[in-house]
Amino acid sequence: MSGSAGVVGLILLWIGYLHRTRRISWLGRAADSLGRLFNRPGWVALPVALFLATILTALLGFIWDVSLHIGNGRDEGPLANPAHYFILVGLFFLFTAGMAAIVLPLDEKPGAAAVRITRTWYAPVGGILIAGAGLYALIGFPLDDIWHRLFGQDVTLWGPTHLMLIGGAGLSLVGVLLLEFEGRRNRPDPSRPEGGWLIRAFAFGGLLIGLSVFQVEFDFGVEQFRLVLQPMLIVAAAAIALTAARMTLGPFSTLVVVAFAALVRGIVAWLVSGPIIDAPRTVFPLYLGAAIVVEVLALLPLTRRHPIWWGAMAGLGIATVGLLLESWWIDAMFVDAWPAGMRPELLAMAVPVGIAAGVVGALLAIVLRGERLPRPSLRRGLVTAAVLVAAAATANGLIIQVPRHAAAAVTLTESEPDNGRMVHAEIRLTPADLADANPEWVQILAWQGGVGSDSPGRGLVVDHLERLGPGHYRTTRPVPVHGTWKTVLRVQDGRVQTALPIYMAADPGIGAEEVPALESFHRDFVAEITVLQRERSFDHSTWLFTAAALVVLLCSLALIAALSWGAARINDRYLTAPAQAPDSVRSS
Repeated sequence: MSGSAGVVGLILLWIGYLHRTRRISWLGRAADSLGRLFNRPGWVALPVALFLATILTALLGFIWDVSLHIGNGRDEGPLANPAHYFILVGLFFLFTAGMAAIVLPLDEKPGAAAVRITRTWYAPVGGILIAGAGLYALIGFPLDDIWHRLFGQDVTLWGPTHLMLIGGAGLSLVGVLLLEFEGRRNRPDPSRPEGGWLIRAFAFGGLLIGLSVFQVEFDFGVEQFRLVLQPMLIVAAAAIALTAARMTLGPFSTLVVVAFAALVRGIVAWLVSGPIIDAPRTVFPLYLGAAIVVEVLALLPLTRRHPIWWGAMAGLGIATVGLLLESWWIDAMFVDAWPAGMRPELLAMAVPVGIAAGVVGALLAIVLRGERLPRPSLRRGLVTAAVLVAAAATANGLIIQVPRHAAAAVTLTESEPDNGRMVHAEIRLTPADLADANPEWVQILAWQGGVGSDSPGRGLVVDHLERLGPGHYRTTRPVPVHGTWKTVLRVQDGRVQTALPIYMAADPGIGAEEVPALESFHRDFVAEITVLQRERSFDHSTWLFTAAALVVLLCSLALIAALSWGAARINDRYLTAPAQAPDSVRSS
C-alpha cells in the first residue's frame, strides 16, 4: 500500500511540478473555470470540490470499518478489510486537496495571510492546514500497524492511532472554513455578491460530523468506556460547531447545519446498515436541541458586543437544556439510555467542557467574520484552558473501578436455534449490590458473530437484562452462544465497569481457548478490556506503552497548535488588508 501510494504521489507531484513550471495549463484552467462559477479563486474552488468528494468517501469507509469490526471481529490483515480502501483513498486525497491549494497559485499571492515558500511562490494558510491535517491522519496508518505489532489489535475506536485517523479528518474542516474565508476575501470579481452561504453551512455541518466521529462506538451500542463520556462528547461537538456557525452565518443557520449533518449521517447509516452492506445498525445524535438553544440565545445582544462571553453562555446552554432535549432522542433511539443516577457526574463533566468549547467556537467565528481576536496572550490562554478542561473531563471519564471478589452464577436454558445455539440466561450477581436499581447497564453483549441478514442482529445483539431483585437478573431475548460469537455479561454502575465471558469461540490466531457456554456456571468478573479486547496483548513494559501514547499525544497537540496558528495568522493579516482580488507577484 505504501508503494502504491508512493506511485500515485509521484504522479501528482509531477503534475504539480509541470503546473508550477508552466508546462501545462489545463490544471489552472480547470480550477479557474470552477472558481468563476462560485466567484472564488481557483486555488479555493478546486481543492474544496476535491475535499468534499474525498471526505464523504472517508466517512463511509470509517463507519463501514467500525461496523465490520463489531460484526466480524478483527481483520485478517491491514488490506483484508474492504472499508480500509475507502478510508485510505479518502484520506490520501484529503491531503491532496490541501496540496492542490498550495500548488495552484501562479503569479499571485493568495491573500494577505499567504505563507511564502519561495521568492515567487506563496501558499494559502487554509491549504497548508488541510494538507497538515491529512498528513496527520495518514501517519496514523503506519503507526497503527506498528501499534498492533507491539500491543496486539485493539478492537476499539479509541485506540490512540485510530484517533489520529479520525481526528485528522474531522479537524481538517477547520482548514476548509479558513480556506473558504481566504477565497471570499480574494474573489475574482469583487463586484459580484459574496455568495457561498450554503457551502459554508455545509462545511460547518461537516465540522459537526467530524467532531462527532469520536462517539461512534456509542452510536452502535458497543462503547468500551463509561457512558458518561457520551454526553460530554456531544456537548463538545455541538458547542464548537453550532456556536461558530450561528455567529458566522446568522439566523437559523444552525438548523441548516444539523439538517445537513443528519442527512449525510442518515445516508451513510442506510448504506452500512441497509441491504447493501447489511452490517449492524447504527444511529447518531440529532443535535436539534442544541441548535434550538443556540438560536434562542442568539437573540441576546451579547452575540455581537461580547462574542466570547456569548460563546461561553451558548456552551452552558447546550450542556444543560440542549442535553436535556437530546436525551429524549437518546432514550428513544440508542441502545443505552442515560440513567438518572448519571446526571451529577454528567453535568460536572459536560458543563465545563461546554463552556470551553463554546469559547473555542466563538474564537473561530471571530476569525471567520473578519473581526479582531483578543490579544495573543489571552487567546492562547483560552485555547490552552479549553484543551486542559477537555483533557481533565476525559481523564475523569476514563477512571474505571474493577470490583474485587465479584462474580456471577449463570443458568442457561435453551431457546429456538437461529443458525446455531440460542439461550436465555438467569443471573445472580455476587455481591448482590454490585449494581444498584438504576445502573448505566447490566446487559449481555454478543458481537462478532458475522455480518449479514442471516445472522442474529447482523452480528450484534445487546440485551438489557430484566431486574428481578437485588443482584438477580434474566434475559429478555435469546442470545447466541455458537460459532464465532463473543457473548459477554457486562456491568457498569458509576465508575464500576466490569465483565465476564458467557461464551467465546476458540481463537488459534491468538492462542485463546474456547470459553464454553455451560448449562450453569460460576465465573469471576474481570476488567472489561481483557474480555472485549481479547486480541490485545498486555505482555509489554509500561514505559513502552506510555512512550507510544506520548508520541500520538504530541502529534495531536501539534495539529491543534497548527490550526490555532493558522486562524490567528489569518485574523492578524486580514485586519490590516482590505478585501481585494489577488495581488500580482513579479515572476522571476
